[in-house]
Amino acid sequence: MKPKISIVIPYSQYPNYLKECLTSLNESTYQDEEVLLVTDHVTEELPALREGIKVIDSHGSGVAAARNTGIEAASGEYIYFMDADDYVLNNTLEKLWQAADGQDLVYGIVNNTWNNKANFLEKKAKKEEEQEDIEEKEERRQERIAQYQSTLPEDANLEQEMAIYFLLRNRKGIRNFTVLGNLYKKSFLDRYNIRFCEDFRYYSDMTFMCPVLEHVESAVQVQDAIYVKRKHNDPINYPALRQEDSDDRFEERLKAVAYTRTLLNPEGHVRYFLDMKLIHYFTNVMTKRIRRSEDDKWRNEYFNMLIPYVEDTQPAVLDALGRQNTRLVRALLKGDINGVQKAIRWKFGKKKLKSMLHNRNTAYKLAYYHSYLKKDIQPKVILFETFMAKNYSDSPKYIFEYIAKNYPEYTCVWAINDGYKVPYGAKTVRRFSFQYAYYLAVAKYLVFNVRPPLWYRKREGQVFLETWHGTPLKRLVFDQAEVTSASPKYKQQFYKQRQDWDFLVSANPFSTKTFRSCFMYEGRMLEYGYPRNDILYAPNKEEIAARIRKQLKIPADKKTILYAPTWRDDEVIAKGQYGFELALNLETMRRELSDDYVILLRTHHYVAEHIDITGYEDFVYNVCDYDDISELYLISDICITDYSSVFFDYANLKRPILFYVYDFDKYKNQLRGFYIDMETEVPGPLLYTTEEVADAVKHIDEINEQYHDRYEEFYNRFCCYDDGHASEHVAKALLGKE
Repeated sequence: MKPKISIVIPYSQYPNYLKECLTSLNESTYQDEEVLLVTDHVTEELPALREGIKVIDSHGSGVAAARNTGIEAASGEYIYFMDADDYVLNNTLEKLWQAADGQDLVYGIVNNTWNNKANFLEKKAKKEEEQEDIEEKEERRQERIAQYQSTLPEDANLEQEMAIYFLLRNRKGIRNFTVLGNLYKKSFLDRYNIRFCEDFRYYSDMTFMCPVLEHVESAVQVQDAIYVKRKHNDPINYPALRQEDSDDRFEERLKAVAYTRTLLNPEGHVRYFLDMKLIHYFTNVMTKRIRRSEDDKWRNEYFNMLIPYVEDTQPAVLDALGRQNTRLVRALLKGDINGVQKAIRWKFGKKKLKSMLHNRNTAYKLAYYHSYLKKDIQPKVILFETFMAKNYSDSPKYIFEYIAKNYPEYTCVWAINDGYKVPYGAKTVRRFSFQYAYYLAVAKYLVFNVRPPLWYRKREGQVFLETWHGTPLKRLVFDQAEVTSASPKYKQQFYKQRQDWDFLVSANPFSTKTFRSCFMYEGRMLEYGYPRNDILYAPNKEEIAARIRKQLKIPADKKTILYAPTWRDDEVIAKGQYGFELALNLETMRRELSDDYVILLRTHHYVAEHIDITGYEDFVYNVCDYDDISELYLISDICITDYSSVFFDYANLKRPILFYVYDFDKYKNQLRGFYIDMETEVPGPLLYTTEEVADAVKHIDEINEQYHDRYEEFYNRFCCYDDGHASEHVAKALLGKE
């Protein structure tokens, strides 16, 4: 029986992405289809394929050739293109087919994501719950459509024009112009001999889609038929086609536009919007390269190459430009690079002025780039920062104190917010201020435990010490398959920033090996242990502990439990903002343990402001704002954590550790994944309910005995470098005084 839909999937590499693509088809509610996997120079073993998938060798190289091969081999009434790293939702194909009814074109919606299907659906559900203005957005959408329709002639084919509107005009830029997410009637494609031009690697979609829109007579949109375009969050090791770094892109973009123009009516609507995209590329994208790029080809070779393609633009497109863009295009057509640069300065100067008036961050960045980076580096100045200037803590604190005591000739500057006073006369500056930008530019040495701002540019002569902030349990950066909590460009940004590190601190051989992998770091590793753990070996640590207990007003007759959970990657509220819900039932803990214990509650710095212990003040001490968790270790009889790295440090004290991992399977399989097997390697039991936690505390002596041998193995493996002198060794390495 002839299938109704032929799904064409070009494939050349990255089997993990392909596996999810095919799984999404297996889970589809629509199954009357054939799947054509068109392979192109595959070097890796294919994942297990379900029965019925046809594997075809492409007759040429590249996506365009693979898709053309798929079209010729397809036996379905309609053709649906997928990329091997994308997926569809369960009802996508069914909704498209239900709407087909002989139409030339049935088009759905393309959603872009950086996530796998499970995380995408979870985020989508949360977003839909929070959207209260869906009707208002739909109303605005309908208004825009009506406005567009009002510009059309009375005899216009409305179905064709709406397809042009949604699939060409509304798709931002040339690069995002795609054939994905749509059903194409096979007989329609054959009638007009519509195929992909195989001369183009990056821009073949326009050579197919524009002729489709030029000739289509019947078309319908299905708004809830969602195709998910998955971006690769690791463009260093696993770049998607659009993320490839190639010098050929610019020239190919222009040639693809020129070729596509030959397939279109010179006076038609498709040609109009294609030309408009080319002009917008020049005025919105290329102008930034002309202004900022260090490569002169943007101002010479590429600039001159573009001129004839703009000369061939429909006059109506140029007539529709605003004043600023008209100035840019006129100067371009005259070949006047100086005139273009003058118009660019005017255009972006106005934007910067407006930005400075509304956002003070712009001002200090301009000062950093245009003034401070030109000043001499100060050879005796050291800038310190921990956790984005939220507190005075962690390894930079102990390195600083060693330097302040032993090398007073150095000027130490701390980036720290909220008016905190740092000891030993150190100067303090607020993060994201003019002074902060100044010291980022002129300090000889920089000591951070997280990454510096993205706009930081390391100067020749500066020395950057990255201490990091823990032995990794959770997979990090390039060892993460999925980035759900940080910027989607996290790996790309990290790759660039880690090249600035001159030193990276390691607490144990495991960290050394893992950091090499997850950070792709090839520089010098300082294998001395964590400076923040020096206090755990201090000869007067009992005196320090007594002082801290007194400071926190902990009753003398009570033992202390430190509860230090980490944050969850899926609890992102907005960029740089995270939520947190306390899973430990405080009422149960108080009922079972309050006669002998109090709890010190210390969450990750990302979510500290979300903690509320109202009603439990007699039992729970909120120490989220206590800067130095290493000092809290000293006063804790038991540590309860989950996936936080605190237990690696706390193990130096050889005191009991319990693991409250109520969401173990989700965290392990969906969010992060682990470097070690928590079920067999951590020095304490995995507990899944508050009742289990309370019971473990009441039987802590038995647990100590049960986990004694595993604890010793863990201590020897992960605490082997710590000896109380890490600060000294690291400081001397930083200052060249080894």
